[in-house]
Amino acid sequence: MKNNENANQRLDHCGFIFRLLFGAAAISVFTLISVATASADNSSHRPIAFTESGLVIGSTTDRGNEFLGIPYAAPPVGALRWTPPKPYGFFPGFVLQATQFGSACTQAGAGSENCLFLNVFTPHVKSDDGWSDRDRRRLPVMFWIHGGGLINGSSTPYNPELLVKKDVIVVTINYRLGFLGFFAQSAIDAEGHLNGNYGLMDQQFALAWVRRNIASFGGDPDKVTIFGESAGGQSVYAQLASPLAAGMFRGAISESGSYVEFQDYFADIVPLAVGETTGTTAVPSGAAIADSVGCTSQTASCLRAVPASTMVAAEPFPLYPFVDGTLLTQTMGAAFASGEFNQVPVISGTNHDEYRLFVALDYDLLGNPILTSGQYDTAVATLWGPALAPLVLTLYPFASYPTGGQALGASGTDGVFSCAARVADQSLEKFVPTYTYEFNDENAPPAQSAFGGLLTFPLGAYHSSELQYLFPGIDVFGLPTTLSSQQRRLSRAMVSYWTQFAKTGDPNSPGEPLWSPYSASTDEFQSLIPPVPVVESNFASSHQCSTFWDLF
Repeated sequence: MKNNENANQRLDHCGFIFRLLFGAAAISVFTLISVATASADNSSHRPIAFTESGLVIGSTTDRGNEFLGIPYAAPPVGALRWTPPKPYGFFPGFVLQATQFGSACTQAGAGSENCLFLNVFTPHVKSDDGWSDRDRRRLPVMFWIHGGGLINGSSTPYNPELLVKKDVIVVTINYRLGFLGFFAQSAIDAEGHLNGNYGLMDQQFALAWVRRNIASFGGDPDKVTIFGESAGGQSVYAQLASPLAAGMFRGAISESGSYVEFQDYFADIVPLAVGETTGTTAVPSGAAIADSVGCTSQTASCLRAVPASTMVAAEPFPLYPFVDGTLLTQTMGAAFASGEFNQVPVISGTNHDEYRLFVALDYDLLGNPILTSGQYDTAVATLWGPALAPLVLTLYPFASYPTGGQALGASGTDGVFSCAARVADQSLEKFVPTYTYEFNDENAPPAQSAFGGLLTFPLGAYHSSELQYLFPGIDVFGLPTTLSSQQRRLSRAMVSYWTQFAKTGDPNSPGEPLWSPYSASTDEFQSLIPPVPVVESNFASSHQCSTFWDLF
């Protein structure tokens, strides 16, 4: 009898859901009629898609179709702060006008806790009926995770038109940042839910949303490739290592995500208990953070009442995920070395002069360029600490470089990014096809002259400089940038590699130079250099990997 009652309740629930969906469909008809009537150009129609939350109405631009600001989870505010993401529910009136980006997540000077939005970009309709060809094909999906040290950034600046024109769908997302997204504290962690890595949970929740809904936009839920840069690239590595992300994607691209997690001389990705009580040299413990924002009682209720801006003010740069035991059961480096990761094809790479960006931000652009050997010694000690600094000064002497900025940039690039990426690649290639690259455009915009004399050295192929080759018009230092004809040719090659990989799991196509999978025996990388990529065989020697950094 009880089973029958439960069955009837389920049927009643299903009937209720059906009535809601029927209502949404009816509303959509009237909405579409209104849109068509109001349109100044009745030869075209606004794109639509049905989702689990209701009807989404986007817009058509020269770049393709855009569905902006779609909430994929309930706002993580109030009692939902520091809990796993929850379903959003239904749109008011079951219809969403998806024509504006949603708020960025809380960060210094911007954002909101109500920020779990995603955007879907699709190619122009190509069928004769004027509405959709989604019933005739399913397009591969590229799922973009933005960077920003896990404390800033959003999906808004990334214009994926070059990718979309290659017949893929691109989804860009926001995820919780800073201490609101990555926080280990004993009272909160005792509540019985997933802990610590709330931003990574958001990414997985958005991936699950894509699997359930992307077919309505013309996408193939079984052909999802995750890609990201910097902290987004590190997030890609984390999702590769996460047992909870199994089956959510079939390919992964990490751009400059190989910092901290693949070197023994850094130890900033720590177990949750360490994050709660001890912290690291880079990030205070959860207990210390609670004290700093006025919650000496260490209660969850006190912490949830702290203004978001107060939490932001206490954040260092960057933050890191935790080994929480469930979402991450081990570090990314350990997972890759053991083969205990989501085994899908991978593109992994870095930029030739990654660390020069941070030298510029921390020294030159603050009015403190590294001009003397004494200043250089101090900068090296600050970056590498007392144990490594003397060795670094011997291998990267001030006198061997045109400027102090370039000298510090060299050790930072090699020790933080490049050699760590090679360690990851050598682990990955034992288990999955791994395509490795180095972005090598030493003249990537903006030019040194654009800074009005504030920079004492050229930026070269700096951290994040490859983004403008994939996402045109992206803001770089707030300065206008223009690619030369040779740089545009490189851009076309990169877009082809990235999108072909999303389509097939292999970046190669007849129109671009062959990119062979990485092998530790040959140690060859694809050098992304204008105008046409070439094979690079001196990566390890030029970055002092085998002779120095791999020894620690």
